[in-house]
Amino acid sequence: MALARADRLTFTYPEAGAPALRDVSLEIEPGEVVAVLGPSGSGKSTLLRAFAGLVPHFHGGRFQGRVEVAGRDTRSVPPSELAGTVASVFQDPEEQIVLSLVIREVAFGLENVGTAPTKIVARAQEALAAVGSEHLADRAVAELSGGELQRVCLASAVALRPKLLLLDEPTSQLDPGAASAFLEHVAGLGIAVLVSDHRPRRVLEHADRVLFLDGGRVLLDAPVPAAKDWLGENRPIWLGAAANGRAAAQSERVCRLDGVQFAYRAGLPVVDNVDLELFRGEIVALAGANGTGKTTIAKLAAGLLTPDSGTAELHGRAGMLLQDPTRYCIRERADEEVAVGVRGDRARAGEALGALGLGGMEARHPRDLSSGERERLALASVFVIEPDLLVLDEPTRGVDPQRKAELADLLHADSERRATLVVTHDEDFAIAVADRSVLVGEETVLA
Repeated sequence: MALARADRLTFTYPEAGAPALRDVSLEIEPGEVVAVLGPSGSGKSTLLRAFAGLVPHFHGGRFQGRVEVAGRDTRSVPPSELAGTVASVFQDPEEQIVLSLVIREVAFGLENVGTAPTKIVARAQEALAAVGSEHLADRAVAELSGGELQRVCLASAVALRPKLLLLDEPTSQLDPGAASAFLEHVAGLGIAVLVSDHRPRRVLEHADRVLFLDGGRVLLDAPVPAAKDWLGENRPIWLGAAANGRAAAQSERVCRLDGVQFAYRAGLPVVDNVDLELFRGEIVALAGANGTGKTTIAKLAAGLLTPDSGTAELHGRAGMLLQDPTRYCIRERADEEVAVGVRGDRARAGEALGALGLGGMEARHPRDLSSGERERLALASVFVIEPDLLVLDEPTRGVDPQRKAELADLLHADSERRATLVVTHDEDFAIAVADRSVLVGEETVLA
């Protein structure tokens, strides 16, 4: 018997002109791992919200059809009553955090579903260990990197031992090793998992079945082998990117880090003895495990931080896109947001928006955009100032493979005008965009 099912589900958000889901029917069996693929705006997140009961109870809108989880109709059972049976991890981990200490955050859900007090701490520690984060237990949430924060949210969900686990971009901020370990653990839980991801190659290694959505409709529902054949014929970009094959034309040096050290707290260096050179005309990928100091190195390169020792040189102007650009929106319209860096020139802002596929969205409020659209809005805000050094920290978070390919093309198109540093866990994107890669780890960075 199916654990969960959708029967002719059609859903339209309030004030939306078209349904987010159209006549969707599917079943999820106990223990089945289902990968949900599709471009941004195709309805993937809405489908997960429907199985969590958030659609329609939280979001409102017009709901047609039927969704059942563990035999209960989500129209009549509120999300609070599904907690414990269903657990979710959303695209933006920052929006899920409630408490200030990691171990308390992971324990919070257990307390709310009535777990015996004597078992809560052990269950929370077990969940942190499952996602490779037991060392974070006593850390303050505010001190965590984006990837570390995402793993804490994953641990909070796993701790509940749900029958159905809903994961929306769960590996977007995890390094490759952590992403593989987590997905392997999830696949071994023996519970049903519905996972949406824009880095599908690794997810397909652990999935039993694939759904591909576009325009709110299910175009494909098939086991992984048949799904790969269909993707290869109809959506080949979803199976991985090819190397860019270009030869970068280096010119003058734009940035140099020489023996740089930096600590946020005395005696605990995050960056220690780092050397890095960036030249105009090249694109460099900065990779490495979560918590190894990649974002800090990027901020030092961009001049946002001053090293405690060593030398940091920057020739020209830097523009940096941080990991969570939504936090920094300060205007009511998309074009006004982009125009901040060019003294309110909305014509230039409109050109930048169009180059990133956001033409026609000039009047939209930044916070009304989808996660992927907000990422592109932030990119436009950085591109528009035409920096000598462009620093992008996880720019493909929430971005589908087609948009990643377009971003790679955009970065290549006028790369000779600047040096570009891309901090990323997205291996396929790094292969497609970078002229060289620098690995950050326990060893000194040599570039």
